[in-house]
Amino acid sequence: MQSFELTAEPRTDVGKGASRRLRSSGRVPGILYGSGSEATMVSFDHDDLVHRLEYEAFFSHILTVKVGSKNESVVLKDLQRHPYKRIIIHVDFQRVRENEALTMRVPLHFMNEETCPGIKTEGGVISHVMTEVEVSCLPRDLPEYIEVDMGDMHLNDTIHLGELKLPEGVVITALEHEGDPEQPVVNVHMPRVEAEEAEGEEEGAEAEAADEEEKAEKPEEKEEGED
Repeated sequence: MQSFELTAEPRTDVGKGASRRLRSSGRVPGILYGSGSEATMVSFDHDDLVHRLEYEAFFSHILTVKVGSKNESVVLKDLQRHPYKRIIIHVDFQRVRENEALTMRVPLHFMNEETCPGIKTEGGVISHVMTEVEVSCLPRDLPEYIEVDMGDMHLNDTIHLGELKLPEGVVITALEHEGDPEQPVVNVHMPRVEAEEAEGEEEGAEAEAADEEEKAEKPEEKEEGED
């Protein structure tokens, strides 16, 4: 498990103008909230934050934010980016407590894709219907990612939400709220072009068979002038 520690500076000047000034000086306005404590307005070094965001684990880990002499355990809850520039506009972190469950989105890692029979020997392709899933658990049980083993998948096989293998203490929030366990996560299917060609051939064969059947049912018409 990776660990991440960020250093934040408190800020008291708020508003759009204050935020613009912070960004101009290379800092990102942010907020720490939750766990029954008052929200704390802070700022972070922009380049340091951008560097941390390059790691997938940063989005699903318990992070440490140091504000002065105090360390806060938090998770990343919201991130606002500039529409087209590589600039972070604002960041929100939620405090966590060891004995309080939290809800987070965790990435799915698909294992053994290249070696599953549906791909290796049966000519199929993979469709990832989901790439992450929302889970609920205590902070100590929060997984960095959830593995989806595709090693035994054949053509036309599907792995469903209710079939995911979860670490102990982790539940999928959708299933806790009567979500559909049959919701597809990933499937192996025939490539679209080949499927369309096969469907066209099948339709053509059916039409040809129907024509032959219709001809067989119609009596032969007499030639003109024949009694």
